[in-house]
Amino acid sequence: MRSDQMKKGLERTPHRALLKALSYTNEELDRPIIGVANSANELIPGHIHLKDIAAAVK
Repeated sequence: MRSDQMKKGLERTPHRALLKALSYTNEELDRPIIGVANSANELIPGHIHLKDIAAAVK
């Protein structure tokens, strides 16, 4: 998995330490990390529904 590049191996120990400090469990660290990008805003009427969609995905 691409997210393993960020959290696996000896050279990534500081990354794992930060995630553990943020209360990630070992089980959570074994799962992929997925980011959700959201372009919702109030300026473009066609984007107003994107806030609800992003909330459902999270």
